[in-house]
Amino acid sequence: MEDKIEKELKKIRDEIINCKKCSFCKIRTYPVIGQGNHQAKIMFIGEAPGVQEDKTGRPFCGAAGKILDELLESVGIKREEIYICNILKCRPPNNRDPKPEEIRACTPYLERQIKAINPEVISTLGNFATSYILEKFGLGDKIQGISKIHGQIFNTNGLKIIPFYHPVVVAYNNSMKETLKKNFKILEKLK
Repeated sequence: MEDKIEKELKKIRDEIINCKKCSFCKIRTYPVIGQGNHQAKIMFIGEAPGVQEDKTGRPFCGAAGKILDELLESVGIKREEIYICNILKCRPPNNRDPKPEEIRACTPYLERQIKAINPEVISTLGNFATSYILEKFGLGDKIQGISKIHGQIFNTNGLKIIPFYHPVVVAYNNSMKETLKKNFKILEKLK
């Protein structure tokens, strides 16, 4: 089973490395494919890579990653236990919001990653990831701003989807750390 997962994820990786579906292939340093346990119970999905991620090819390795690591640690989850990736695999110019056509071009990779890993829980980080995943799993009628639905659990076909604020929010407003810590407590029971 593990070999099958490994083979599929390597195939996805190779396709992303060679992807030319949008103009990001011309400006990226490295695509940010995903990282972590290929048999993870919990999968985190963010929006798009930032500057540090583009430089290293690793998801959540900058300021937001440090905050994410702290939040995981606060509920006794090691980063090696989870899988983490983004909707977009390349950094949009100036960290701008993803455009719908970019999301459409890139998300088939994400969908295949989800299928290969087959997590029990998907934790979305921020509005773009939350909207995409809720829509994908037939919960489009639940889409609201992250400030309204963060920390809620949505069940669909045995999968739990839990939207969270994106950890970068703490870099701009430190008081949000307590809200995120409270939300992450939900994962403590699900790990």
